[in-house]
Amino acid sequence: AKLITLTSLILGTTITISSNHWAMAWAGLEINTLAIIPMISKSHHPRAIEATVKYFLTQAAASAMILFASTTNAWATGQWDITQLTNPTSCLLLTTAIATKLGLAPFHLWFPETLQGSSLTTALLLSTLMKFPPISILLLTSNSLNPSLMTLMAIMSAALGGWTGLNQTQIRKILAFSSISHLGWMTIIIIYAPKLTLLTFLLYTLLTSSIFLSLNSSNTTKLTTLLTSWTKTPMLNTALMLTLLSLAGLPPFTGFLPKWLIIQELT
Repeated sequence: AKLITLTSLILGTTITISSNHWAMAWAGLEINTLAIIPMISKSHHPRAIEATVKYFLTQAAASAMILFASTTNAWATGQWDITQLTNPTSCLLLTTAIATKLGLAPFHLWFPETLQGSSLTTALLLSTLMKFPPISILLLTSNSLNPSLMTLMAIMSAALGGWTGLNQTQIRKILAFSSISHLGWMTIIIIYAPKLTLLTFLLYTLLTSSIFLSLNSSNTTKLTTLLTSWTKTPMLNTALMLTLLSLAGLPPFTGFLPKWLIIQELT
């Protein structure tokens, strides 16, 4: 079962990022959603089941919206090419749907709950691999997106991710809010320099993976356990601290590079 779900995840992602046709991109997103659902609900804990249902409902609604947007676009323009998204209504619908899929503010509320209900490895998959197909769709359609809407959502995401992560004690929720604010940084630059979005996403994935895997090896999910874990694994905790500072975007760490480039490009 694990082999099937992992293969389906990789297959769905590959189909979406390499497709030119809207129906293929949608099919890849659907395969992805269906493959991650057993991974979230694996522990059979009531909170995991709740997280699975929340995840499934939001993703299904967003997928239906993507299908609707692409059909409307095909109806208006007569072709199914992803890069030729010219109809303004379908462009708006698609932006909303992708924002829901990614967990951009104001459609972000499902994401911390889902991450909190799943295990650390599944949370890692949810915050890195599952974000890649929608981001690639945004990259393909970036020349026809609405700049003011994207900027508004990006600023909301960055602000909300920063503020709402402050009063959390659960590490997975804090990392979920961190993911939301990083997605804000990625969306604000996608219209002006799409390559910077990709760079930000790759560096974010690298840092988040190392954080989640460190937490997984020391079996830490709360801040209180993290505070006492330095006695057991001092080296790992030092590395984790430095990685967290890097993810926060503190110079001279790597995490500062995308923020620096994005601010330079925006000014």
